[in-house]
Amino acid sequence: MKILIAPDSFKESLEALDVCHAIQSGFSQVFPNADYTLLPMADGGEGTSAVLSYVLGGRWKEVSVHDPLMRPITAKYLLLPDATAVIEIAQACGLHLLTEAERNPVVASSYGVGELIADALGEGVKRIIIGLGGSATNDAGLGMLMALGMTFHDVNDSLLTHGGGALASLHRLDSTNLHTKVRETVFEVACDVTNPLCGLLGASAVFGPQKGACPQQVADLDKALSHFAATCAQHGYPECQEVAGAGAAGGLGYALMSFCNAQLKSGFDTVAEVASLSEHIADADLVITGEGKLDVQTAMGKVAGGISQLAKATHTPVIAICGSVDGLKPTQTNQFDVIMPSIQKIDSIDNVLRTAYHNIETTAVNIAASIKLGQNLK
Repeated sequence: MKILIAPDSFKESLEALDVCHAIQSGFSQVFPNADYTLLPMADGGEGTSAVLSYVLGGRWKEVSVHDPLMRPITAKYLLLPDATAVIEIAQACGLHLLTEAERNPVVASSYGVGELIADALGEGVKRIIIGLGGSATNDAGLGMLMALGMTFHDVNDSLLTHGGGALASLHRLDSTNLHTKVRETVFEVACDVTNPLCGLLGASAVFGPQKGACPQQVADLDKALSHFAATCAQHGYPECQEVAGAGAAGGLGYALMSFCNAQLKSGFDTVAEVASLSEHIADADLVITGEGKLDVQTAMGKVAGGISQLAKATHTPVIAICGSVDGLKPTQTNQFDVIMPSIQKIDSIDNVLRTAYHNIETTAVNIAASIKLGQNLK
């Protein structure tokens, strides 16, 4: 029996590879001779690089860059054997790099993201996969583009400062010194956010508050983003501010589309394609996936939902192991042949997170035992 184990991470408790090992450990107690393939998955957010590193190999490269407040830090990205770089923007401009008191999207910069891209271009990559998510910025990629050689000027022709607030002063932009390899490189953006750049569903209104913006700053930042997009359009750049995902990572989605000709794709679809997930599923007799919580968002580009669709296409049975199940509709539960929560007893959240490996392993043992029992029934 060929068993493909392809879960997402269980947030705040286990990385995807650890979940793989827990499931395999449980199943192996019942089916020790099964042929197991471990394929940890991600949806383009944090942890995507680690997943692809396990699946495809490659090497990590550490780079000295600047954090959202332009302080020097060390960030890393993944170089794959096929001249592809995988960059998670949170490495350089992530919200986790700032204390709560330091959060301020008016001044926070995506400059470090541009430094990572420039370093990858210097390595001779032909394709860059960028995972958007977890940013502290709302600057529409202003800092990133500065690091790649572009200049931005106010009405007095002075250079703009960093941060989303500076966009309101933009009068002229100059791409003369944009890194020469940007236009020769394929940019693929893994993004599960569908927000436009501006408006009630835009980057500032939806994500600004969690990045430290007060209501007035949210309004000002939204106007600044709108002004930035209008100025870019006047300079002949594509008007893509309404495209789904333009507002991702504080407008980095917009910048990557407008200036790097990037293709925005579902994060799960991107990872699945690079990891050859469909081929692995087609070769399996059983697929086991999972995530920390199965809920209404599972079918909206999340790992478990995506895997269930691929498995159903090949009529491959699929089991989902999760920490908990919440609010799934019957049509969503039908996506899986079995859904099994793994929490073994009522406990504090801290203990539930701490015992996640044991809980998943125990659940896997019980599922495997049920399968074996079914095989032996007359």
